[in-house]
Amino acid sequence: MVTLEVFAVILAVLGIIGSIVPGLPGPPLSWVGLFLLYLAKVTDPISTTTLIVFLVLATVITVLDYILPATLTRTMGGHKAASIGAIVGLFAGMFLTPIGMIMGSILGAFIAELVVENRGIWESFKASIGAFLGFIVTTGMKLILCGWIFLIIIKHII
Repeated sequence: MVTLEVFAVILAVLGIIGSIVPGLPGPPLSWVGLFLLYLAKVTDPISTTTLIVFLVLATVITVLDYILPATLTRTMGGHKAASIGAIVGLFAGMFLTPIGMIMGSILGAFIAELVVENRGIWESFKASIGAFLGFIVTTGMKLILCGWIFLIIIKHII
């Protein structure tokens, strides 16, 4: 059963990384790690209730990760172009560290609003701030959940 414990830790770490890196589903990976630990039957077992609660949390946060950035962008006056620009900028900035991802997201939304929607500088700036806030909020939620799951896994292994 040690193999399941090792895979649980690896998946939890990948979940934390996936909370920041786009395209890698952080919360679901971390939850699968928790599930593997549940199957491992460690001396301090994970309860079924804990497993279900974290499944619900991982599902809700994963869904919010797709909805919240677009919602906040629109709340700040942005259009679909700003949301798409933020995603494109996020992927472009992915190769330039987390700071590049943040700046890429902001610049992508700003340029898309300015050029595609033909909006003014102030309106484009507000839309880009909405896209940035959506990114920060969802990333924070994913990091907290995946970090929490990681700590639970480590606690039950040690």
